[in-house]
Amino acid sequence: MSELIIIGERVLIQPRDGEQQTDSGLVLPASVAERERVGSGHIVLVGPGHLIPNPEYTEGEPWTAPKEAVRYLPLQAQPGDFAFFLRDETTELSYKGKKYLIVPHSAILALVREDPDKILDGLEDILNAER
Repeated sequence: MSELIIIGERVLIQPRDGEQQTDSGLVLPASVAERERVGSGHIVLVGPGHLIPNPEYTEGEPWTAPKEAVRYLPLQAQPGDFAFFLRDETTELSYKGKKYLIVPHSAILALVREDPDKILDGLEDILNAER
């Protein structure tokens, strides 16, 4: 999957396919499950994040090392998370014979993460880089 690059604040999700079972035991066919307003699936890739200006960027000092004019604020979603998202805002994509959905980060309603401590991993890297 390394050839596919997700841009900006978007997330690539492999949707949960097939029949689904309700809490009461009814089995819903895939065609009914796809009509639901909220979808779910596993996050495969995430984009670099929200684009923000870099406060350290200046054009007037040619002797300093060049800095990027923009930065990216990382997304809360991470590969491996299970996401619940609004289906109306998704874009379907077929890549190497598999069905994926590209979802804007703002359309994700909730995440299920196996290891909740991973939430702070990206934040620590950002704080250490600013020092």
